[in-house]
Amino acid sequence: MIPSDPEELDLLAAEHVLGTLDARQTEEVRRALPVNAVLRAAVEAWEARLVPMAGLALPEAPPPELWGRIETSLAARVPAAVRPLRRERFWKIWSVGATVVAAGLAAFLVFRPAEPPRMMTVLLTGSEQPAWLVEAEGGGLRLASLNARPVEAGRVQQLWALPPGATAPVSLGLIPAGASRANVAPGLVQPQAGMLIEITLEPPGGSPTGRPTGPILFIGRLARAGQS
Repeated sequence: MIPSDPEELDLLAAEHVLGTLDARQTEEVRRALPVNAVLRAAVEAWEARLVPMAGLALPEAPPPELWGRIETSLAARVPAAVRPLRRERFWKIWSVGATVVAAGLAAFLVFRPAEPPRMMTVLLTGSEQPAWLVEAEGGGLRLASLNARPVEAGRVQQLWALPPGATAPVSLGLIPAGASRANVAPGLVQPQAGMLIEITLEPPGGSPTGRPTGPILFIGRLARAGQS
């Protein structure tokens, strides 16, 4: 069943985009998307958030011999009589299309107002499972749960940041029990690329020392979206 509660529906959309749902749930969401406008909007919103994170992965060059194998394979499948015509037509179309796209992109870059670099990370569990999406926004941070887990009784989750070059993490506050979203107001810390974000398990009221005392539950590092 697709939940009617907006928060639960939003979490379902996030898990669908991340690909963490099982086959039955995935199929159920796919069937509901054409007829459920609210679900469709939530999925589109999460896609817009998460797709830029593909740029956080470092590019890996293909083996040098790969392109040769592809060309050889394609040449063997295309009749010789049509190869020159198709190739010539392809390059003409590509040339015109590239010119149009370049002109449109140039105009977009000239008239678009400057925006601060977008930074984000996914906090992972010790088993490399996604748990929280963290986005830098307006000098603060915005967190959204991707895979909510119950907190051990009598303990709380505390959020920390360790900027590059710092020797000790800074507490960003406690995450309310059962919360699927959290915000860090601007001023507590200045988000920057390379900043470590972590959530630890602490006693009620938070760490008594001002430093993490419990185990790290989730951890990640802020990076600019699209950075290679």
